[in-house]
Amino acid sequence: MSGGTTLRLESADPPPWPLRPPAVLAAAVARVLTRLPPARLRRVLTFASRGAGPASAAQALRARNAVVHVSLACAGPRCLQRSVAAALLCRLGGTWPQWCTGVVTEPFGAHAWVAVDGEPVGEADAHARAFHVIMSVPPRR
Repeated sequence: MSGGTTLRLESADPPPWPLRPPAVLAAAVARVLTRLPPARLRRVLTFASRGAGPASAAQALRARNAVVHVSLACAGPRCLQRSVAAALLCRLGGTWPQWCTGVVTEPFGAHAWVAVDGEPVGEADAHARAFHVIMSVPPRR
């Protein structure tokens, strides 16, 4: 790339073959859902979370890694699509992580991620913790 800008892609180990088609589906649905206004996206994700058990950290990480592996968009800078896809993939397995979006003000930035028991999953240690959560969809029974 010219101008000194480089695109950083996350990498993940290949998921088991049976997990790949649902991961592709989750990434594709997430791409559509992320075009919704924030309030409507939250309503859709709240509806999707109903009846699911809480995801474990291992389940959430497995889902996150699977969507990162199968989708260039999820591996790149599209944290919203990545987090929605990971949550949806967990839901396909009967669980739901906490889905979060947040902001920092100095300098301004926004981020989206999945968490379990309030701990970000698959994020750099302090990265997601620096963000103030403004929207969250926790697991609901």
